[in-house]
Amino acid sequence: MTNFDSKCPTGPIEDRWTKHKFDLPLVNPANRRKFTVIVVGSGLAGSAAAASLGEMGYNVLNFCIQDSPRRAHSIAAQGGINAAKNYRNDGDSVHRLFYDTVKGGDFRARESNVYRLAEVSNNIIDQAAAQGVPFAREYGGLLDNRSFGGAQVSRTFYARGQTGQQLLLGAYSALMRQVSAGTVRMFPRREMVDLAVIDGQARGIVVRNLITGEYERYAADAVLLCTGGYGNVFYLSTNAKACNVTAAWRAHRRGAYFANPCFTQIHPTCIPVSGDYQSKLTLMSESLRNDGRVWVPKQAGDSRKPSEIPEQERDYYLERRYPSFGNLAPRDVASRAAKVECDAGQGVGPTGQAVFLDFRDAIARDGKPVIEAKYGNLFQMYEMITGTNPYEVPMMIYPAVHYTMGGLWVDYNLESSIPGLFVLGEANFSDHGANRLGASALMQGLADGYFVAPSTVTVQIAGRKREAVTTEHEVFAAIEHEARERNTKILGVRGSRSATDIHRELGKIMWEKVGMGRNATGLAEAAKEISALREVFWNDVHVSGDPNHLNPGLEHAARLADFLELGEFFALDALHRNESCGGHFREEYQTSEGEAQRNDEEFSYAAAWEFQGVGQKPTLHKEDLSFEYVKLATRSYK
Repeated sequence: MTNFDSKCPTGPIEDRWTKHKFDLPLVNPANRRKFTVIVVGSGLAGSAAAASLGEMGYNVLNFCIQDSPRRAHSIAAQGGINAAKNYRNDGDSVHRLFYDTVKGGDFRARESNVYRLAEVSNNIIDQAAAQGVPFAREYGGLLDNRSFGGAQVSRTFYARGQTGQQLLLGAYSALMRQVSAGTVRMFPRREMVDLAVIDGQARGIVVRNLITGEYERYAADAVLLCTGGYGNVFYLSTNAKACNVTAAWRAHRRGAYFANPCFTQIHPTCIPVSGDYQSKLTLMSESLRNDGRVWVPKQAGDSRKPSEIPEQERDYYLERRYPSFGNLAPRDVASRAAKVECDAGQGVGPTGQAVFLDFRDAIARDGKPVIEAKYGNLFQMYEMITGTNPYEVPMMIYPAVHYTMGGLWVDYNLESSIPGLFVLGEANFSDHGANRLGASALMQGLADGYFVAPSTVTVQIAGRKREAVTTEHEVFAAIEHEARERNTKILGVRGSRSATDIHRELGKIMWEKVGMGRNATGLAEAAKEISALREVFWNDVHVSGDPNHLNPGLEHAARLADFLELGEFFALDALHRNESCGGHFREEYQTSEGEAQRNDEEFSYAAAWEFQGVGQKPTLHKEDLSFEYVKLATRSYK
């Protein structure tokens, strides 16, 4: 176990980012075209980074797993984006956004990074508005705000229920401007399959063309991973089906530390599971909890229609348990509360694994047109999926895997433990601790892409010596050979089980033993079961087709192979952390009221793990976390 340098600046926290930027090496504008930067991913973090670096004059290669950046999973972030502009004059500030984020993450995030995130948040809104993002506006013309969980101020900017999509279109327009200018080259339908580390530095990638099956090599002076989270290790999640861990896991296997993999967010406001053969889950935005009231019948097993259950027989349990925040309690708190009610038999619907989200009172108070203007597309989506009109019948919701706070470890410069490899957005671990507050994912992705990485990438480009390399280097040949052999091996098994069947079994183990409630016995069992399932995969999976052509089945199986390695690692990280914090809830560590109970004396650190081989115990490196500006305290939303 070692402690290592996060490169966080010192001094007053409000001056750290400004001072740090001044101290960073610079690259003359005329020299930037001499340097190549690879950006893997084209969601908000990737598009913003590629557009910004292209605008600055670098030669940028941007790789997109979809057919267009417009299809990146960032579009699914519906509810809004946080910023501390205090338009509502209700007491918000950069410091309060910083405070709420550190507290919301249950004191498991790095203060310097979180303050920087809050500090640049206002610039993001200005940038997006200048791009034409159609944020909602008040009568007087100012941008409108609404509230999200974990805050007592209104700081969430939104574009109806499609904020992520509109922000991505803004970033996409900036990106396409640079494509037109020739500073950015787009490579759609490519999947990164490995990282080239040469003389200890990240110098390029190997990708597979998902249309032709061909392998392609690309060299660069720096590599930025903007590839999202790993929630699909649970099989059922709110993530798009293409979301995977492969790029990050390949980097981890090459030496990048992976931090806090067990910190996974369970979102409380999702459409419940409807059947065994469902392929994914659908998120209903947290913004709905501004006007919707969450409740269950007081009588266990009450099968009456919600309209037949009188007010005095309804339990608005979030309002009862957390009166200060009510229905806008943070996601981890609200999710566990829903689980408690359903486990006690108060759940509703055919499975009993759901609670009501009711807009009756809001419609009576404000009128249907007002609610429709705020959430109309979300209501329409719910009705299309469930066949139920939420204007007339309460929505049914239940928690589901949504976001991953863990990811590749990065320092203050967003650089991983491999020099030259930078990790942005959800793919890194840095800003959300053990629980992300709602509307902060878009904020982090755009902060990293527009304002942080374009400044800090110079620690690699101007701060280190590098030999010129081309894709003819032996390292590129070796990692391409490994990638080809891996896919050939998968296709050669010709067993009896589909990748989907094995993935579904992995997800069941993860949800039941590494999900909302975890304990030592279940986690140890999960690690062993996943290890055994990995052996089943390599001995009994059946994938048809050819490795050298379009083959979606092979894509899924190759990603599943990485999920199987991640799943065991995930369970071991959860087992090692003998405390409850945020989204990591160990049943052995809870208060008498069922709330998370941290162990600050022993676990106030980021757990950064070094890969030692498949099935081998990784090496733990600790980054101690200190709290100078937000004092450690028991998190309470009562």
